[in-house]
Amino acid sequence: MLSWAVFFLLVALIAAMFGFGGISSAAAGTAQILFFVFLALFAVMLVIGLMNRRRGPPA
Repeated sequence: MLSWAVFFLLVALIAAMFGFGGISSAAAGTAQILFFVFLALFAVMLVIGLMNRRRGPPA
């Protein structure tokens, strides 16, 4: 998912270089949304992983 955010960031930078303001802002917004979704999923998975570690292996 982080690769999609990087992809849209690159699309935004290339579009901005060529002067396509609408496409650039849309791609940058998409990249920003994907980055924050990735960050939230990472935090949730980190908490779940820490909770499972404390509980120990199943008997």
